Amino acid sequence: MEATAFSKSLFSPLASHSSLSPRSLDHVFLPSTPVLYQRRASSSRISVSNPRSRFSLLQSKNQSNFITCCSIKGAGNAEEEIPIEKRFPAFPTVIDINQIREILPHRFPFLLVDRVIEYNPGVSAVGIKNVTINDNFFPGHFPERPIMPGVLMVEAMAQVGGLVMLQPEVGGSRENFFFAGIDKVRFRKPVIAGDTLVMRMTLIKLQKRFGIAKMEGKAYVGGEVVCEGEFLMAMGTE
Repeated sequence: MEATAFSKSLFSPLASHSSLSPRSLDHVFLPSTPVLYQRRASSSRISVSNPRSRFSLLQSKNQSNFITCCSIKGAGNAEEEIPIEKRFPAFPTVIDINQIREILPHRFPFLLVDRVIEYNPGVSAVGIKNVTINDNFFPGHFPERPIMPGVLMVEAMAQVGGLVMLQPEVGGSRENFFFAGIDKVRFRKPVIAGDTLVMRMTLIKLQKRFGIAKMEGKAYVGGEVVCEGEFLMAMGTE
């Protein structure tokens, strides 16, 4: 009779078991397995599987963190192996100070270009000015806080522009240039002793008939713009 009751309950429609409790359902589908053992087995499977998954996640995270830390430490060790005085290359020399003196008429204390590091004939030039505490303008500007005067930054940029206009590739010129106008000049940051002023001057327009040139200039320190403006220059002969 028990077997008959079990078979009837097994092959009866699902609607007839809607009122059955979870205990009776366990008994129906797993008659040979005790309910208590089944619940313990399922709970044990849950309790064991979750720590493993958490452990695997932690293991993968720790492994990735270990790899990241190793790569960072490796890069740091590579930098530490190279002394700081050997990490930064010097500026190239396209036109040295002796060649600059042959082209520009300026002399101490008003020659404000030490080297040309890039030159495109008739187009642009990039020059540098090494600002040192020994420059003659620092004792008066200012004694307690040495700052390069803005007008001298503009003058240094104009001298780089003069190198573009005076065509040094043909051995210099006997012509001079003069300021005809300055527009849109802005000073972004102060330039102090120890800085290297990098100045780029680009020829925008040249009127050979009137000897007038319009140029655009920007000066940088450490890759940041410290001064910029537009320059209008006039050519003249001695």
